[in-house]
Amino acid sequence: MVRRILLGSQLRRLREGRGVSREAAGYSIRASESKISRMELGRVSFKARDVADLLTLYGVTDESEREPLLGLARDSSIAGWWHSYSDVLPGWFQTYVGLEGAASRINTYEVQFVHALLQTEEYAQAVVTAGHRGQLPEEEVERRVSLRLERQKLLHGETAPHLLCILDEAALRRPFGSTAIMQGQLEHLAEVSESPSITLRVVPFEFGGHPAESGAFTLLSFPEPDLSDVVYLEQLTSSLYLDKKDEVAQYHQVLARLVEDGLSPAHTRDHLRRIRQLV
Repeated sequence: MVRRILLGSQLRRLREGRGVSREAAGYSIRASESKISRMELGRVSFKARDVADLLTLYGVTDESEREPLLGLARDSSIAGWWHSYSDVLPGWFQTYVGLEGAASRINTYEVQFVHALLQTEEYAQAVVTAGHRGQLPEEEVERRVSLRLERQKLLHGETAPHLLCILDEAALRRPFGSTAIMQGQLEHLAEVSESPSITLRVVPFEFGGHPAESGAFTLLSFPEPDLSDVVYLEQLTSSLYLDKKDEVAQYHQVLARLVEDGLSPAHTRDHLRRIRQLV
């Protein structure tokens, strides 16, 4: 997924630098203007032949310049591990899982519940079943929980991204499952917050109003310099991705304010253990 987005953004820059319209680009590969738009956004797969024709149209004829881009086109067709969960993974969420797995920094703010990357297995099961009021078969619940646990593995590898997770206190107070499940989840948060690759902060009730008034969001940064930061906003049946600089900058500002106004990691651990005693 990230390869597609990276290749699409490079093709867009080459097209714009050459002054070629989307319509003209589409005509050159026997496609529509909307197809070029989807390609440049990384939302469709690439054929090496199409990429080769576009590069020629954009004046990229040197093999040393063409080959890296053609390599991206070939690699972009390789399916990610999450495709094996397509039975429980909506198409619009597959994009996010791919981006999450390629990010060097994952910055997230949650209100409703603990972020999926930090959920215990028992808590994740309680969240999944609560969201569907017992309407999901047990096998599907297990598949959805398994997907969350699989996603969490990215936090433990040698190339693990840095996770900054900011939780509204409401996410800690809202019970999912039994008392034992909530206590286990709170203790798990305190433990994982000791990891050097995880920064956990809580925005307590006593703070009152804060700048993240629009709700939960995730801001992803990538190691590739050509790939811009992306803001992910999840909705009930779809999602929204923002990558325009001015929009992303506003979320960076909100994130900075939350970091400034929230509890420090050490005070967050103390707060988690105080809440655990009250559950």
